[in-house]
Amino acid sequence: MSASLDIDLLRTFHAVARLGQFRAAAEHVHRSPAAVSVHIQRLEAVVGGRLLERDNQSVTLTPLGQRVLGGTAELLRVHDRVLGGIQGTALAGRIKLGLPDEYAAHVIRDILPLFAADWPGVALEVTTAPSLALRDQVGRGRLHLALAAQAMARRPDTDSLALTTPVWVGGVRLPSPLPDPVPLALHAAHCPYREAMTYALDRAGLAWRVVLSSPSSQAVEACVESGLAVSLIDRSRVTNAMRVLDGLPAIAAHEIVLLRATSAQTDPATDLLAQTLRRHFRL
Repeated sequence: MSASLDIDLLRTFHAVARLGQFRAAAEHVHRSPAAVSVHIQRLEAVVGGRLLERDNQSVTLTPLGQRVLGGTAELLRVHDRVLGGIQGTALAGRIKLGLPDEYAAHVIRDILPLFAADWPGVALEVTTAPSLALRDQVGRGRLHLALAAQAMARRPDTDSLALTTPVWVGGVRLPSPLPDPVPLALHAAHCPYREAMTYALDRAGLAWRVVLSSPSSQAVEACVESGLAVSLIDRSRVTNAMRVLDGLPAIAAHEIVLLRATSAQTDPATDLLAQTLRRHFRL
C-alpha cells in the first residue's frame, strides 16, 4: 500500500516547527513530549528522512523539514475547510481581534486573508495596541481575541504561539562604548519590552535618556538603524543596518500568546480564527 500523510502527525510537526520546542509543542497539541517525539518519528518514516535537528534548547528544520512544512500547510487548511463543510458549519458574526504593532503586518497580510477566504460570513475588526493594553481590553471583553507578548509564563495552560529572545540593538555606526547616558528608542507605554528595558537598566545602575518614545515599531527600528538610539527587539527583527549589543543587561525570554475573552470561549468562529493563528503565525 502506498504511503499517506496522517493529519495528526502533520499537526504535531507544524506545532514543533512553529514553536521551536518539543515541550511547547506538546502543550499546544495536548500530548506528552514522548508522544510528540513518536509523531515526528512516524512522519519521518513516511517522508523518508530527518525533519528536525535537535539540541537541548530548541529544534531547527532540515531542508526536508522545510519542504514538508511548506508543502503541507495548504493541505491542513483544505482539510479543515472540507471538514467544516461536511459538518455543516456555516459561520456568521463579527470577531474583534487585537494585534501588537510589531506583528500586525504579518498577521494582516499573511494570515487573515486565509481565514476570510474560508469563512466569508465572519466579519473581522482589527485593533492594534501595545500588548499590555490588549490584555486589558480582552479582560474587559472589548476584544474577543488578541496576540500579546509577555515574559515566559510558568502556567502550563498558556496558549503560546512562539518563543522569542529579545536582544539589545543599535545601528551599525553606533559608537562603542555606548554613550553615557544610554540613548533609548522606547516602545509605547504598556509594551512589555519598554518595561523590560528601563527596569533592567535601572537595576544595573546604568543611566539612560529617551531619544524616541513611539507606538510604532517601524519608528523605533528606524531610530535604531539611524544610530540615534538603542532599543530592545525580537532577534528575528534585527536588520542589516543593526548590530546586536553586548554588555547591556540580559533580558529574559518572552513568548507570543493568544488571549481570549471569557465571552468568546465557546464561540465557534473565534475557535477557527484561533486555530488559523496557531497554524500560520511566524516570528
